[in-house]
Amino acid sequence: MGRGKIEIKRIENNTNRQVTFCKRRNGLLKKAYELSVLCEAEVALIVFSSRGRVYEFANNSKYVNDQ
Repeated sequence: MGRGKIEIKRIENNTNRQVTFCKRRNGLLKKAYELSVLCEAEVALIVFSSRGRVYEFANNSKYVNDQ
């Protein structure tokens, strides 16, 4: 039996939203890494936070620019 559907809506509390962002960001970066390893795929991921910070992942360092 699968999970029930949940409503996707904005988290109003700033602290809870930031915590959720950090957890989901880390999970997304892990998934990108796993995809690159398991499928030998070239993967690049860029995530922008609401505060303007940039988080990036690339399994091939020649695609990452220094900032």
